[in-house]
Amino acid sequence: MRLPRTPPGSVSGDSGAVAERSPRGQWLHRELVVWGAHGGAGTSTLAAWLQPAWDIGAMRAEPYPQYPAIVSSGRALVVACRSTARAAAQATSAVATVTSQGGQVAGIAVVSDGWPEPATATSRLRLLETQAGLVIRIPFIPGLRLADDPASVPLPRRALRAVAQIQAACGRTLPLSRPQET
Repeated sequence: MRLPRTPPGSVSGDSGAVAERSPRGQWLHRELVVWGAHGGAGTSTLAAWLQPAWDIGAMRAEPYPQYPAIVSSGRALVVACRSTARAAAQATSAVATVTSQGGQVAGIAVVSDGWPEPATATSRLRLLETQAGLVIRIPFIPGLRLADDPASVPLPRRALRAVAQIQAACGRTLPLSRPQET
């Protein structure tokens, strides 16, 4: 997905400064930005669930350090990763890339692959909690493997709770108008 030259909701005098919170603790823009710590992290699915949201793809091997901070200027930034040791290391790199430029990460969404999370991944993610808002675990949803549109898949309660936690970490309290599994 190509990003527009002028982000929606920005003003012509917008300097593209690093994302900051307003005095009330809310992000300045309603949209949020989802950035993958690696390929296949689930950024497109998360962006579909968290609308209005931007999917800015996955971090490259040699990331341009200012890219996520510039794109998320005034918007909450969520870093997505899988629940593996390597993915947790990539998430650490992604958070370091953003924070080294003075940016903030609202949360890290850890998307389950259906297997238990390795202890190495858990400890790395626990260390990231001090640098990012929250570490939120998204449960494995088998229906996503067959779906063309992730927004059409009914979410189990645990997944709805996780999405609500991300919304809250980003300062949004939007109700989800999606079908729910029981």
